Amino acid sequence: MSELNINGSTLSDQEIDESYSANNIQVLEGLEAVRKRPAMYIGDISEKGLHHLVYEVVDNSIDEALAGFCTHIEVTINEDNSITVQDNGRGIPVDMHEKEHRSALEVVMTVLHAGGKFDKGSYKVSGGLHGVGVSCVNGLSSKMISQVFRDGKIYQQEYSCGKPLYDVKEVGVTDLRGTRQQFWPDKTIFTTTVYKFDILANRMRELAYLNAGLRISLTDKRKNLNAELGIEGDRKETFYSEGGLKDFVRYIDSTRTHLFDDVIYLNTEKGETPIEIAIMYNTSYSENIHSYVNNINTIEGGTHLAGFRSALTRVLKKYAEDSKVIEKLEKQKVEISGEDFREGLTAVISVKVAEPQFEGQTKTKLGNSEVAGAVNQAAGEALTNYLEEHPKEAKMIIDKVALAATARVAARKARESVQRKNPMTGGGLPGKLADCSDRDAANCEMFIVEGDSAGGSAKQGRDRHFQAILPIRGKIFNVERVMWHKAFEHEEVNNIIQALGVRFGLNAEDTKEANYDKLRYYKTIIMTDADVDGSHIDTLLMTLFFRYMPQLIRDGRLYIATPPLYLCTKGKVREYCYTEADRMRFIERYGEGTENNIHTQRYKGLGEMNPEQLWETTMNPATRLLKQVTIEDAAEADYTFSMLMGDDVGPRREFIEKNATYANIDA
Repeated sequence: MSELNINGSTLSDQEIDESYSANNIQVLEGLEAVRKRPAMYIGDISEKGLHHLVYEVVDNSIDEALAGFCTHIEVTINEDNSITVQDNGRGIPVDMHEKEHRSALEVVMTVLHAGGKFDKGSYKVSGGLHGVGVSCVNGLSSKMISQVFRDGKIYQQEYSCGKPLYDVKEVGVTDLRGTRQQFWPDKTIFTTTVYKFDILANRMRELAYLNAGLRISLTDKRKNLNAELGIEGDRKETFYSEGGLKDFVRYIDSTRTHLFDDVIYLNTEKGETPIEIAIMYNTSYSENIHSYVNNINTIEGGTHLAGFRSALTRVLKKYAEDSKVIEKLEKQKVEISGEDFREGLTAVISVKVAEPQFEGQTKTKLGNSEVAGAVNQAAGEALTNYLEEHPKEAKMIIDKVALAATARVAARKARESVQRKNPMTGGGLPGKLADCSDRDAANCEMFIVEGDSAGGSAKQGRDRHFQAILPIRGKIFNVERVMWHKAFEHEEVNNIIQALGVRFGLNAEDTKEANYDKLRYYKTIIMTDADVDGSHIDTLLMTLFFRYMPQLIRDGRLYIATPPLYLCTKGKVREYCYTEADRMRFIERYGEGTENNIHTQRYKGLGEMNPEQLWETTMNPATRLLKQVTIEDAAEADYTFSMLMGDDVGPRREFIEKNATYANIDA
């Protein structure tokens, strides 16, 4: 048996085994602290951390794919909610580790930061290096079984809470090659151990796009959960992309109207840095760039993103100058800026870096200075060639840029007009804002409340020292469908921006990027009715923040309040129920077999609660339930917002039918 390496040449089994052995495994530090402080290693011990375990195991298989040895990864959610990940890579080495005096497999599975990815002869690039490795998964699992298929044999070791139960041993023969990992997350550590198919599917889809030609299968064997979705037997989805980033950018942009149908694409290598970029232009008014380093989503950008933006501005500006567009704009007193070239742009940038240096608060910002020049050069060459070869499409891009510049100037005038009209609102604050007395933003929070009635209850029920209330009238407009400057002409949107103290256009370029230096509240809390209209308003407001003030979401400062649906009473027993399931549990506990014994008050809106009830259930930090708005997958969030809030009805209807707990669909 032989396998094809990344350069297309053929290697024998013996050559593969000799090139990847125990000598390639280097040990950095031990595993002792993982179970004591799990959040330090996986972020948290709730749903996010639980799914991160799967990503860490899959990362090992992806590294084998990057090295040219793996073509298929199978991920399975088993009936008992354990996870199995199997690949057809080389298989973790099982021979004796010279320094550790034990099997290399045991070293990899039980020592933090031990693996072939630290030896550049084994992996030129590695995505898993950003994480904490399979040993961390082992340490946070009550049970784990590792199997390796090498040399026609099956090797196995089993673990309990990260500790081996026996030495690595042969347990059979096989024609397979690769590694199979099965683990059971420790229920004493995680607050939830129930995996969600859709969360895993989003990441597997992303990985398939980022690794063209790699097939990833996801199977859910939990028949009970599948049956609730109307699925008989196993739920299965396979992710495979021949086109890679070209397919990825088309997927992200699939619910938008394309400026033209071409994908501007490059796949090259500069200075030993593989670079892949796919670009589409659409008729929307937002910039959507998603960047990756070794399959890691660099949500804070970095040097690769800076290099791309610089190239885009440089090439398009020269083309606009040559075509006399800039000259025409200058006559209208409109100066073009870098942001104008990116309006309506959707792009995916993926680079592979041998020694990535990450920085930023969440370690998702690339700091390697050499990558900026490499991407700048590669993107500049590709864009220049495309514009020269496609004059019709080039003109459409430049016309779009000119429109963006004109709209940006109009946005500045709109902001100035609003400020002139409101000179008596306390430093530009909206008149309806009931501010708090504390002036330290770190202590303060603002509730955006639907309706004057609910706003009145909230103002009376709040703690005036640190809680501010901003009532809004009904549904704000959909910023996804309007030009940028229109938002500043809309009273409710402008009130939100003014109340927060967020500022735009502080430099000569009238930048669209928000400035948060004068942010007045640490938390912004959306508080709406628990019904269809309330959910719609939530979505409209989240769209506003995602498109105009995304940093507030990234910093974990945007929340959604959770008012109760019911007040259930039985004699002197009184309990607020936030879901239908809570109400049913109350009935089971106190109903004595019948619901006629329970008094249920259904809250149809926040305005039906008196101030004391609203404080007690929804506003009191000691008792309330807040949902934090997060961005786990920026590309998927981009797609979802454009699908939900865009013009294409079909995908939106399908999404609502699939996800709504109550369906009142109005296309």
